Amino acid sequence: MKLTPYGAAQQVTGSCHLVEHDGYRLLLDCGMFQGRDEERNRAPFGFEPEAVDAVVVSHVHLDHIGRLPRLFREGCRAPVYCHPATAALLPLMLQDALGVMVGDYERGLRHGADAPEPWWDERDLERLQQHLVELPYYETAALGPFTVELKNAGHLPGSAFVELAAGGKLAVFSGDLGNQRKEVLADPEFPSRADLVVCEGTYGDRAHRPFQATLAELTEIMHATLKAHAKVLIPSFALERAQEILFHLRDLEERGRIPVAPVFLDSPLAIRVTRAYANLQEVFGMEVRQLFDNGTDPFATAALRCTESVEASKSINDFEGAATIIAGSGMLHGGRILHHLRRHLDDPHSAVIILGFQPPGSLGRALVDGARTVRFFGSDHEVRASVHTIGGFSGHADRDELLEWLEEQPRVALVHGDDEALQTLQQRLAERGQRALVARHGEPIEV
Repeated sequence: MKLTPYGAAQQVTGSCHLVEHDGYRLLLDCGMFQGRDEERNRAPFGFEPEAVDAVVVSHVHLDHIGRLPRLFREGCRAPVYCHPATAALLPLMLQDALGVMVGDYERGLRHGADAPEPWWDERDLERLQQHLVELPYYETAALGPFTVELKNAGHLPGSAFVELAAGGKLAVFSGDLGNQRKEVLADPEFPSRADLVVCEGTYGDRAHRPFQATLAELTEIMHATLKAHAKVLIPSFALERAQEILFHLRDLEERGRIPVAPVFLDSPLAIRVTRAYANLQEVFGMEVRQLFDNGTDPFATAALRCTESVEASKSINDFEGAATIIAGSGMLHGGRILHHLRRHLDDPHSAVIILGFQPPGSLGRALVDGARTVRFFGSDHEVRASVHTIGGFSGHADRDELLEWLEEQPRVALVHGDDEALQTLQQRLAERGQRALVARHGEPIEV
């Protein structure tokens, strides 16, 4: 068995790994490159798409599924195996990604820019959907010489790590592993002892803040701001993060820890994902399943308002008094959150809560770093609202959790992280006697 990384090797995004044995070619993920690597989405895959015999998908984040439609555009006709929850959420995520690409292209044309055309279209997505094959946790699939099993990775609804056996060898692909400290999803399971584990190392060089301290800080900010009849603005990812925030706001309201006030979920994708969650109840943690069983929507605050249309989103500006606005994008590189920032950033009573990583040079990073003036929409905007960075909501396992997950594994290949994180984790593994390497793009690894 041989594994070759074609993405997420010494970088975070673009997860894509080709596993070969006895002439059979199995692809693990086919994700989009993001950030500074975005131009690589149009580059050759490094292998022939039509020669792929099967694809196994770990979860529906775009850096793990975003190039799948292009794979089918270029000739792949292989079955795509994934958990049923992944199969349900995948079309929502890719339809939204396509909408963003088309919108960017059309805006470029309107402004006379040399706009590149989208690199896949609706027909490619339809073809991909026709090839989806649902594979629940703990059921095995025989794919050529491989036996494949998915186990719960605790990162998203339906997220999985993959155990694949062939030729008397066992390999494990982690996908993305979840943060054990959070409540919405069940904790990641532990893998079988394998000949090789290909493991993500996103936070391989740091530990997360204790989650109870994170919730305490969120509670204090929410309480003070809403009591002042002001606005709380929360830039959020549409999948998992938005729903987790709704879960905790509902709980804090019910326990009287924060005032009950309107919560505007101002993201069409987050609204569609939240509605889909009702049909995915079996993949959540025990507390969420019990709430569903008792007739309570775990992701609905007392005064939740879903603003799907542009007109409904604009009407939020007319709302007077205390409210929470959850809107995309989570990294503030576009989306409806910018319109709400333009409206409320100069209000000293309002608060902006940053929950996720903000890349250097971005608007989000400027706010995190304490800028008193920021520029977007072609204008300068004074920052008088309070800006809070709450770092404990990461959906990824941290260094200590990764080390625990890898404890019984004799040989590890590290992917899905920047150089510093991967090298730090490699060193920690080596210190306790485990063989660990940092995978490199296009360089085969023998299992």
